Parts: sequence; structure tokens; C-alpha cells
Amino acid sequence: MPRITKEDKARNRQNILDAAGRMFRSQGIDAVGIAELMKEAGLTHGGFYNHFASKNDLVVEVCGASFAASLGTLAQTVQDGPDQDGSPLERVVTGYLSTAHRDAPDGGCPSASLVTDAARHSDPVQSAYAAGVEGYLTGFAAEFLREAEEKGHALDPAEARRMAIRLLSEMVGALMLARAVRHVEPELSDEILRTARSHALD
Repeated sequence: MPRITKEDKARNRQNILDAAGRMFRSQGIDAVGIAELMKEAGLTHGGFYNHFASKNDLVVEVCGASFAASLGTLAQTVQDGPDQDGSPLERVVTGYLSTAHRDAPDGGCPSASLVTDAARHSDPVQSAYAAGVEGYLTGFAAEFLREAEEKGHALDPAEARRMAIRLLSEMVGALMLARAVRHVEPELSDEILRTARSHALD
């Protein structure tokens, strides 16, 4: 058999991470077995332990990578500044509380799709989730402060932090509720998203 190169090994590892990210967010961590995951990644079951010591180690890494991707999108939105669709925070709220995000087959942002799983898993998993939440809070608070300064308003950093916590909590809660009822009460699901979008930045 030909030897696997470092590049092949790195590619296989990334395939596992990508597949796990999709499956954990859409199905839940506990619902995904290693055999099913490796099949999705196009690899054999036994190869898993060539890359990760345990499923828990994989979950920690997936959680961190998923948040990193979402926070990268947030940072880019902030960097782009205001446009015809509103301020950066308005665009973040609109995208997060959209029907497309609610219906995302891979579960979308981990803040909502992994929240219940994080609470049930190990301290390292919860730490990775907490770091992602902190990233959102820091980004939101910084943008609240920037907007206030731009308008000539004084905003205390502690108040900006409270505003950030409230915003993230409302976004995650609304998305989870909308997902929970969308199949049986689609109109209610849409109403939750619509109302949350309208008032998240009040």
C-alpha cells in the first residue's frame, strides 16, 4: 500500500473536522457515532484514532473551529461598516434571525446549534463554547461602543457589555424557539424571528 503523506493526513483530518462540524450542529453531538462520522468524511472507522484521541477531543476542536468561522464572519461584517442594509449589528441580527439560518441544514452558527450539547458535555467542551460566546460578547460590545462614539454619545463599557449579553441571549433564544416549532407551527416560527429582528436592537 502506498504511504500516506503528511498532506494526505492533514486533508483527512480536515475532512473529519468538516464532517463533524456539519453533523454535530445539525444532529447533535450524542446522535453522531464515530462510524457514521467517518463514513461521512469518506474514511474508515478505524482511522479516527490516527487523528484524535477521543470523540471528546474532536468535539472540543470542532466547537472552537465553528466559533472561529462565525466570529470571522462577524469581524468581516464590522470591518465592512454600514451599508444600504444598515449598520453592522443590524446586518448581523438580520442574518442570524433569518429563515435561511433557521433552516440551515448544518445548524448554522454554533452559538444556537451547540448550546444544549455544550451544557451536557465535558469541561473542555464547555470551555470551548464559553470562549466562543465571549468572542461574540466582546465583538458586540466593541461595536456598541463604536456606534455610540460615532453618534457623539457616552456609553460606559460595562453598559455596552450588558447590551451585548442581552443581544446575544435574545438572538440565540429566538433562533432556538423558531427552530423548535418550525415544522408544526411555521407561522409562529416566522413570527418569532420577525419580532426578534424588529426589537433586538431596541
